Amino acid sequence: MSVIIGSAMLMAATQVMAGQRLDLKEITSGQFREETISAVTPLSDGESYAQISKDSKQIVKYSFRTGKQTEVLFDANTARGPKVESIDGYIMSPTGRHILIQTDTKRIYRHSFTATYYIYEVVNNKLVPLSDYGPQQTPVWSPDGEQIAFVRDNNIFLVKLLYNNAESQVTKDGERDKVINGLPDWVNEEEFSFNSAMTFSADSKQIVWTRYDESEVRSYSLQMFRGMKPEHEEYATYPGFYTYKYPKAGEQNAKVKVLSYDIKSHQTRTMDLPLDADGYVARIKPTNDPSKVAVFTLNRHQDCLRIYMANPLSTLCKLFVEDRVDKYINENIFPQVKITDNHVVLTSERDGYNHIYLYSLNGQMERKVGDLPQSQRLGGGEKDLHTIVTDVYGYDEATGDLYFAALNSGPTEQQVFVSHKNGKTDCLTSEGGWSSAIFSKDFKNFICFWSNFDTPSQITLRNTQGKTLATLVDNKELASKYASYDMGKKEFLTFTTSEGVRLFGWMVKPKDFNPQKKYPVIMYQYGGPGSQQVRNAWGLGMSGQGAILEQYFAQQGYICVCVDNRGTGGRGAEFEKCTYLRLGELEARDQVEAALWLGKQSYVDKDHIAIWGWSYGGWNTLMSMSEGREVFRAGIAIAPPTCWRFYDSIYTERFMRTPQENTSGYEEVNPIARADKLHGALLLCHGLADDNVHYQNTAEYVEALVQADKDFRQLVYTNRNHGISGGNTRNHLFRQCVNFFNEHLKK
Repeated sequence: MSVIIGSAMLMAATQVMAGQRLDLKEITSGQFREETISAVTPLSDGESYAQISKDSKQIVKYSFRTGKQTEVLFDANTARGPKVESIDGYIMSPTGRHILIQTDTKRIYRHSFTATYYIYEVVNNKLVPLSDYGPQQTPVWSPDGEQIAFVRDNNIFLVKLLYNNAESQVTKDGERDKVINGLPDWVNEEEFSFNSAMTFSADSKQIVWTRYDESEVRSYSLQMFRGMKPEHEEYATYPGFYTYKYPKAGEQNAKVKVLSYDIKSHQTRTMDLPLDADGYVARIKPTNDPSKVAVFTLNRHQDCLRIYMANPLSTLCKLFVEDRVDKYINENIFPQVKITDNHVVLTSERDGYNHIYLYSLNGQMERKVGDLPQSQRLGGGEKDLHTIVTDVYGYDEATGDLYFAALNSGPTEQQVFVSHKNGKTDCLTSEGGWSSAIFSKDFKNFICFWSNFDTPSQITLRNTQGKTLATLVDNKELASKYASYDMGKKEFLTFTTSEGVRLFGWMVKPKDFNPQKKYPVIMYQYGGPGSQQVRNAWGLGMSGQGAILEQYFAQQGYICVCVDNRGTGGRGAEFEKCTYLRLGELEARDQVEAALWLGKQSYVDKDHIAIWGWSYGGWNTLMSMSEGREVFRAGIAIAPPTCWRFYDSIYTERFMRTPQENTSGYEEVNPIARADKLHGALLLCHGLADDNVHYQNTAEYVEALVQADKDFRQLVYTNRNHGISGGNTRNHLFRQCVNFFNEHLKK
């Protein structure tokens, strides 16, 4: 009897010491999501910032020096006028006397949405509708704070505060599927990552915008069903269609013009912009000079960026800067552009690595911020490393200081820097890991967002002398919760392929890892151009949240691995652009090499390795499983492209040129062409209402597999877009993936 009691006590003690087991619903419901701060706006006083309160009822002002609340700028409960239930967003006027309050937001695509906006007068605590004639898009303040331009139904409207908010219509030719004024079309929004294509001139007298004529662009239709969460009652008996303009590779794009509108004379002018007939306008930005609005253009091949200074009155467009690079211009340069009172800050890969170039407003280059000293690398770093700028935060006209983020100690580490006028550079975040920043208007203080492999985000206030002033978010509660579960060990790895290519990756091993055992492996990857999945940061893996889904798999007895293949970012243009014209070929080769390297490790069961990914990661999964070397026991491709002929013009042609110019690249390098080489059990998952990677990709690939007599499984999700979420959808999707891996990888 005593022996039995002792065993029971030992079991109880073991259970107490053991951590909790993860549940899929916990993961998909966001229970491991980090606390953060959102909708942060540095205010013009230089010392303050605003953000929306946690209950979405207030816009609160905080000190950049202490992090303490100093004022409530807007309170939905006490504001006079229409009742606002919650704040979705806000836009401060340049003078600070008014705030645009965003409510009732309805998403359209990745960046676009409609909303109902209200003008809030701070002094009088009064709220009035921006317009009484329907929801609005992308409202823009005039520099004098007395006018607001916005878009409704593809037309631009103007509201004048000094005239009792009188509303007038600027354009009248806007029409769905034909003409769009002041907003990008689907493909420009998606691939140049913006949602507004209009601005005021510096004197508030002109509106300048891009007009997209998409009447000749071919349409694509998504079949819609009644579905659930949300339910579309109009399709209860007969399905319907959502039809929109979607230019595929090599097809007709929208025709673009840049126009101006003289607010006083009501005259509309077309800018004399030297743009190719099939060229792009990727951004329009104001300058401090009323006669200069910066217009960013690209040729269709996207290897030549030209910035013109357009005069809204004379229509003359003067070339400001031309930047030609090998193969293609990275889209990520556009969010990094900063225009100050007297300068334009650009980044460019013209020397092979993304560096900063400072220009005066007359187009003269004044300074370059390139490779930083080896002494500023963490641990000294490796001799052959290069600095790669990842973001530009601003330029201080008073001091000549440039603030930016960069990878300076290898592709996994990001820090925040300041480059001084004298050429000296200081690192403002000395910790290893991944840091980013939001600076005050006077550049004396900044909000620092930092995390690493093992630590969820910590958000602190710091000054530019490197001192931490306050902690805003520490995520200690999340870290404690995370630690209470049976989490495996995360570690970085690096290896060299048989082709002499050094690759970086990370691995999650089970908590009770035994080096004498052989474990099945699940490889997650994305692998697309310029992407990075291997970072010393918290948000890793298929579901982010500290590689939480990989930790779930580790609890099921798997080792999880992620490797960044050739074509990914953080290692310079040569490494990233070597996939040009044959997208997917080298990427798949590297994933196969990763599997072969893993198979040589004593603790890996080389006959039970799987691969999976979403979107480009789905493409990469299919390409890797049909690369020719049979290393994968199973794979899951979620929302995968399967032939670049089916994908949009801007993204695809950036890396592949057109099908007419690169026939072999399109026809030879794709999963459909290699369907007969598919090896391993395959699960395909796709949303039927995916506006980004159309279900057409999976439908055509499935037919190729059928004709090649290949077995597979398929899941389709009713009315779901590229994110395949809503209601219980994500939980269901991941459960099917878990069951599939368990079926094919467990002995």
